[in-house]
Amino acid sequence: MGVLGSGESLPDGEAVTGIIIKIVKIDKIEFVCSSPSLKFCPKEDLPEFAFIGRSNVGKSSLINMLASKKALAKVSGTPGKTRLLNHFKVGSGVSSWFLVDLPGYGFAKLSKTQREKFEGLIQSYLQNRENLALTFLLIDSRLEPQKIDLEFMNWLGDNEVGFVILFTKTDKLSKIQLSNNLASYQKALAAFWDELPAIILTSAETGFGRDEVLSTIGNALRQIESAE
Repeated sequence: MGVLGSGESLPDGEAVTGIIIKIVKIDKIEFVCSSPSLKFCPKEDLPEFAFIGRSNVGKSSLINMLASKKALAKVSGTPGKTRLLNHFKVGSGVSSWFLVDLPGYGFAKLSKTQREKFEGLIQSYLQNRENLALTFLLIDSRLEPQKIDLEFMNWLGDNEVGFVILFTKTDKLSKIQLSNNLASYQKALAAFWDELPAIILTSAETGFGRDEVLSTIGNALRQIESAE
């Protein structure tokens, strides 16, 4: 149900089930702050899970689906509205962690100076945030592989930023279309990656993939706790 590892395909339009060890439960979630730069972010005392994607990929809707709250992250019809580092504190039983809503990349309507500013903010966070546990990269499942997305994935890999790909809006495609698009992405990634990044299929509309995303977070938290 939704988790695909390296080299796996999508049989009969269904997702290959990954090994789910621990599905983290979101008991409480609250907005903490919006930061214009890294120095204004909360103290690095809790693990952080960042969400990022190109403009109009459905990031806010997906975050709201994960949190089971309709208006936690603001959904806008205008791409590129998220322009700060937005921290949400999550309570999961005895564990606490931050969900971080990052600005999107690839703002077509921004000036070169504005784009460079936001790209610098994103890169600074991903490269220097010491308590960043994992990044979720959102990709619109309806589209063919996009150069800007592939370049960003390669940048993450080159900078050793751990990430999982979340294919969004999968409910908008037939099983055959989804399977074909996934195969196209895996082929495009294989040109750059020896081992393909993990992929989770999601839908903010139906809730598909929610357990897989939360289990990925839960497993990462368990590894962090075991290492302490």
